[in-house]
Amino acid sequence: MDDAADLGRFLVRSAHESESDALVGIDSVAVGGDAGRRASIRRWCQQGLVVVAEDTSGLLGYCVVEYTFFEQGFVTMLMVAPSARGRGVGRRLLDAAAASCTTPKLFTSANVSNQPMQRLLQKAGWIPAGLLHGLDEGDPELFYLHRPQNGRTHV
Repeated sequence: MDDAADLGRFLVRSAHESESDALVGIDSVAVGGDAGRRASIRRWCQQGLVVVAEDTSGLLGYCVVEYTFFEQGFVTMLMVAPSARGRGVGRRLLDAAAASCTTPKLFTSANVSNQPMQRLLQKAGWIPAGLLHGLDEGDPELFYLHRPQNGRTHV
């Protein structure tokens, strides 16, 4: 992915390591006091795995792609600030993740209870790939696979 891509109303670009505190500030789980999430955000930023969306008001959301899921791309985290939801930020971040993925397949997952994420993935052309019980007790994890939209080899 290019360092920055102007996608209309906001910019999608690689995050800077120094932005981890700002990302913590827009992450509803981290803001709620989850120390593990805060540590993950810092680690992801240090490792250069984060793509952010921003406009003139500041950061709107972020996305993390890792390659630890059977050596395939995996969207580990997609977070959009509550105030920026419904503006297409999540979709643009998913599109950026797909465009920058270096493996033939790109996966992600969402809890069964996370209906907004499931709707976003379906609208973005991701296809269901499986269901896993036992990660979050009583809330199975739905896995999705990126479907090619532009002739790339994501299958």
